[in-house]
Parts: sequence; C-alpha cells; structure tokens
Amino acid sequence: MASQDWFQKDFYKTLGVSKDVSEAELKKVYRKLSRQYHPDTNPGDTKAEAKFKEISEAYSVLGDKQQRAEYDQVRAMGGGARFTGGQGFPGGAGGFGGAGFPGGAGGFEDVFANLFGGGGFPGGGGRGGFGPQRGSDLTTSKTIDFIDSIKGATVKLQLGNHGEPISLKVPAGILDGQKLKVRGKGQPSPNGGEPGDLVVTIAVKAHPVFSRDGNNLRVTVPVTFAEAVLGATIQVPTLGGEPVKLKVSAGTPNGRVLRVKGRGVVTAKGEGDLLATVEIAVPAHVSDKAAKLLAEFDAQLPDEDPRADLLSKAGLL
Repeated sequence: MASQDWFQKDFYKTLGVSKDVSEAELKKVYRKLSRQYHPDTNPGDTKAEAKFKEISEAYSVLGDKQQRAEYDQVRAMGGGARFTGGQGFPGGAGGFGGAGFPGGAGGFEDVFANLFGGGGFPGGGGRGGFGPQRGSDLTTSKTIDFIDSIKGATVKLQLGNHGEPISLKVPAGILDGQKLKVRGKGQPSPNGGEPGDLVVTIAVKAHPVFSRDGNNLRVTVPVTFAEAVLGATIQVPTLGGEPVKLKVSAGTPNGRVLRVKGRGVVTAKGEGDLLATVEIAVPAHVSDKAAKLLAEFDAQLPDEDPRADLLSKAGLL
C-alpha cells in the first residue's frame, strides 16, 4: 500500500481502538479480530475475507513503531492543508515551486518523500532540489499453516495479477501477527532512489490438535477413568513426528499437565516443551453391569465429600 493512501484510511477505526492504544492492547485486539474474520473460520464469506485483509493491513502499519509514527504524522498533516502537484498551499503565498522550495513544481510527493523517504535538501538533484527519494513500502498479508510457523518454510507471494512470484523465507517459530520485510520489493523510487520494501504480516492457521504457548506446544490428551485412577502408559502425539509414550500416574486428576521435554518450538533463543493436559473421558453410556460395578466401587471409597472444601471456602458451611 502506498503511504499516500494513509490520508484516506483510518486504521485506528478499522481496528476499533483509540489513537493512544498501547502496543499490548493493540496486539490483543488484532488477534481477536484476526481469529473472528479469518478465512478459515469463515469459508466462502467474501465480506469476512475483505475485513480480514483490512485488519491485517491496519495492523501491519500500527503494529510497527516507525510506521505508526509516520502514519500519525501524515494523518495529522492531512487534517490541515491540501496538497496538489504544483499548486502549493491553497490561499497561501504560492506553491512549493514558487516561494516555498527552490527548483520547480514540487508538490505533495516531494514533501512526503522528504519527511519519510530520506530525500535531502538542495544539492541532491531531483525535483524541487531534493535528493533521490526512497520508494514507498507496500504491505500485504500471508496465511501459513501452523506446522510451517513452527518448523519454518519458504512461501510464494503474488502481488496483483502481474509479475513473478516473490519468495519469502519464514523463520521457524514465527508468531501470528508478526511482520517480515522483503527488501527492495516495494514501490519504485520516483527519481532514481532506492525502492521501498514489502512488509508482510503473517497469519497462522489454527491447528486442530496443538496450540502454542510461547515456545511450548499444548495438547489435550483424553484418558479413561480407569487409566486416571489406576495409572497407565499412553501415547501422545507430537507435531510432525512420532508419538511419544507418557506415564500417567495412579490417581491423576483431570487437568493435570504432563511435560515432554524438548518437543515444543525450537528457535534461535532456545526450545520449548510439549505440555499435555489430561482430560478424563467420561463415557456417555454404560451397561447395567458396569453401572453396578461402579456403584460397588463407589461404596468402597472413603466417606468424603470432594466439594466440602470448596463449599467451606465459599462461606456456605
């Protein structure tokens, strides 16, 4: 997206946040909206897909400190004077090519490039006496599979209907909403300077089994009532690898987390673990014989109320 479009697009309104929103709150809102409008969540819904692209575009700018600062300046400037090529400020004392800046017609593009594109003051050539201007950055989004976000991958980007696809190397351990930059693949310079960059916001598809918690992977593992009570050795899936055996101790309660070292996300900063949460599977139907045996089993248990402590703390006893 060319930066000149920033005048027309209110990214804060797109994300439903105030202009003073913190980075943490901004990321939280983006992730919520991203999940809500993600194409995988709304298959065939073109409106949701368009909204998802708007959200990704807005966060790719506001989620970057430098681009957010530039965006705020451009929006603030846009609330005052109107810029047109060669006309200068309306109602003022001439345009940039007259009283304002030496060297010719000038216009909005010269001013904008001088603010954000790196052009110098007189002496560098180019229009209006400015040096070569850097091209504007382009922004886009790319959805990748969960396993590619963990293991890393090289994906192809197609911008528009023309041109060769762009290869993008996605590093292992990338997070949902994280941005990658492809140098020199943005807008060309208008007067011989460096091209801008392509800024890509990564959206990670949800996995049906695994979820991510920092560098750890989480998985919920069902066990039977008998396995939880008596103990067992079970198989637990790993991401992209062979299942591992995990010991469930006798008397394991529902919700207990079992750890498999080194089977999480591996990054340059270290590796995480696989965290398996035990979920006791309760059968929907039991035979009369099984029900009778369970009743006999229950009769052999100590006469204790497992909710007594809870009720006491709640002030009901």
